Amino acid sequence: MPIHDQGYRRYGGTRARGRAWLVMLRNGVIGMMGNRRWIVLMIASWIQFVVRAIQFYIAANFSQAAIVAPSAATFRDFFDRQDLFVFLVTITLGAAAIAEDRRTNALQIYLSKPLTRLEYLVGKLSVLMVFLLFITWVPAILLLIVQVLFAGNFTFLKANFYLFPAITLYSLIEVVMVSMCMLALSSLSTSGRFAGILYTALIFFSDALYGVLRAVTGSTRVSWVAFGNNLAQVGDVIFRVPLRYETPWILSLAIVFGLIGIAAWILERRVRAVEIVA
Repeated sequence: MPIHDQGYRRYGGTRARGRAWLVMLRNGVIGMMGNRRWIVLMIASWIQFVVRAIQFYIAANFSQAAIVAPSAATFRDFFDRQDLFVFLVTITLGAAAIAEDRRTNALQIYLSKPLTRLEYLVGKLSVLMVFLLFITWVPAILLLIVQVLFAGNFTFLKANFYLFPAITLYSLIEVVMVSMCMLALSSLSTSGRFAGILYTALIFFSDALYGVLRAVTGSTRVSWVAFGNNLAQVGDVIFRVPLRYETPWILSLAIVFGLIGIAAWILERRVRAVEIVA
């Protein structure tokens, strides 16, 4: 019987230029939704939404409960209390995102396909960002809608119309910063566990360092040394609530974007180091 040549052949399929990352996003989301522990974590992250919704209902229907009436500070506080779940989701999903690909040499396989390193990074980043936005931006916007429905008027929304762009802007800044930093650390190791430990250590070490410097100087101007403090300072400005630290908010904003830039540089270098030239 004839033996057909099975040597190298040029790729004959269609190339989804600029859209290949969508495949990674779809598979990543579907894969996580089949994980029961992950679903439990997602449900737990929405408990605060339920509590806030009940608070809004009580404030709208009982005049004696005016003390719990929503304000801009309420929505700012919502994000502060979601920080724990942002941390857990970031560690759970982001720590192994690139580290496992490097450990199993899957990164070379990815880049040998019709997939650029930018599309690979966007695909990994988008999966983490989708879930983080699901526990930050989505419930916060729904809370805004719930307030209008329970109040039966647009009085609060008209007086605080800036809340919609504020929620959106802060959610994006927070999600992009933590996602980029986590993926950058993941790209530095072949162990997702080590990357998660490193991310946790950096956060707690920076917080501890701020605590020591504050005790020594007696001032909160040194709050910029802690990653989370810079994000909090920027958030206070966006939501137009009193600043919690004496650090100039423009410095905190510069540090946030600086961290994003450094993370992007690390990711580009680490992925390019194993890129296969076809």
